[in-house]
Amino acid sequence: MPRLALENVSHAYDSHRVVDQLSFSLAPGAIACLLGPSGCGKTTVLRCIAGFEHLTSGAILLDGREISGRRHVPAEQRRVGMVFQDYALFPHLSVAANIGFGLRSLPSRERQARVTELLDLVGLPAKGERYPHELSGGQQQRVALARALAPRPFLLLLDEPFSNLDVDLRERLALDVRAILRAEGTTAVMVTHDQHEAFAMADEVGVMHGGRIQQWDTPYNLYHRPANRFVADFVGQGVFLPGTLSDGDRVRIELGLLARDPASGPAGAGGQVSVLLRPDDIVHDDASGLKAEVVSKAFRGAEFLYTLQLASGAQVLSLVPSHHNHAVGEHIGIRLDVSHVVAFPATQ
Repeated sequence: MPRLALENVSHAYDSHRVVDQLSFSLAPGAIACLLGPSGCGKTTVLRCIAGFEHLTSGAILLDGREISGRRHVPAEQRRVGMVFQDYALFPHLSVAANIGFGLRSLPSRERQARVTELLDLVGLPAKGERYPHELSGGQQQRVALARALAPRPFLLLLDEPFSNLDVDLRERLALDVRAILRAEGTTAVMVTHDQHEAFAMADEVGVMHGGRIQQWDTPYNLYHRPANRFVADFVGQGVFLPGTLSDGDRVRIELGLLARDPASGPAGAGGQVSVLLRPDDIVHDDASGLKAEVVSKAFRGAEFLYTLQLASGAQVLSLVPSHHNHAVGEHIGIRLDVSHVVAFPATQ
């Protein structure tokens, strides 16, 4: 039985439908993420699961029990924990008191044991007597997570939990939080607009647009096998080159002939397609007779991200080890190394 199931969930503010016939389910212990741009409805979905919003239609079930739909279980009775974007710690309480806030019904000894366990789990064993203002942003986020986990919720919701942190810290903390959730065996749903956070945290990711899930899949498949043009554009970097179907399931583009997966769908009129090329599909090769001009480059430490212009004027991206430091305007050899050919009808 799924720990969480959303069945054709819709939610509207007056006449404006924000969530539209949305469905997904999560197994116990799974970590999922709703990923999408601002305004796509992902935070509204989280608020509906938490019980802060009533559904327009559909149902939400927790361990097979309906908590939203024909009946609405109040938020405080759902055993659903929440980690907010701004941490929402009590400034007048110590770290230990914050974590133990939801455990006031337990005997003192049990409450203290659970607080100590969680302080160790989130890597703050010596911080129990500190106050929130004495901690860094990353440490405050760990305290907020520990507080949400303390009552052992059936489900944990995380609302843009890393958005107030430095960019370099976000992905590292996402991996730490994932490990903490795994250690507790907690089922969790996070919402974010940052794909790096989503990929670091989640087993499954739902890409949202216009109140609907465009694709629910593993991070790997979202990147290499996007279901439509929106997912392909939103996840990762890449460009589209025009192509023409040739010899059945092969497609010809300016850079050569590629084997196309027939499961990727029909081509457009006249066999015309748009082929997605990721930066890792274009390999720098000095021995190649195929040349492209360096239009711009971005230094990323171990790599450069080159923008390259082809003979037709079309541009592609290429990740190149940073010891290959080519000047803007220079022509360099390239070759294709495409394991997953993603092509959509040219009219899509």
